[in-house]
Amino acid sequence: MTDPTEQASGARWSHFPHGADLGVCGMGMTRAAAFEQVALALFAAITDPADIRPVSRVAITCRAPNDAVLLVDWLNALIYEAVTRKMLFGRFDVRIEGGELRGEAWGEPIDPSRHHPAVEPKGATFTELRVGPSPINGWIAQCVVDV
Repeated sequence: MTDPTEQASGARWSHFPHGADLGVCGMGMTRAAAFEQVALALFAAITDPADIRPVSRVAITCRAPNDAVLLVDWLNALIYEAVTRKMLFGRFDVRIEGGELRGEAWGEPIDPSRHHPAVEPKGATFTELRVGPSPINGWIAQCVVDV
């Protein structure tokens, strides 16, 4: 599934099959944009991101020795915040400098009658993990998520 509202910037997200788990992929003109899009792909596996209202903001900071580990840490921090706060996120802002990511996620409490959650992500993995320049243009960030 690809985001039908692909922006002119080339930022987009997609899913790819991986056994019983789910691959999430984000693409954007910058590394930060790719991280934002892969986060959107993560939550799009749960529900339609258009149905998530950005009523609450959660700040997230991650540090890692390289971009690949930073991606796994970012996604796992989002999963942790979503589970502990009982929230879904549908909008993201990421800034990456050196080995540090400072991000913000906007969302709202889960409303099962409106969001109809499809899966419950348990954690991002190192399987098919990739962060780097895209062969087309911009950046790509992807990995498999246990669901």
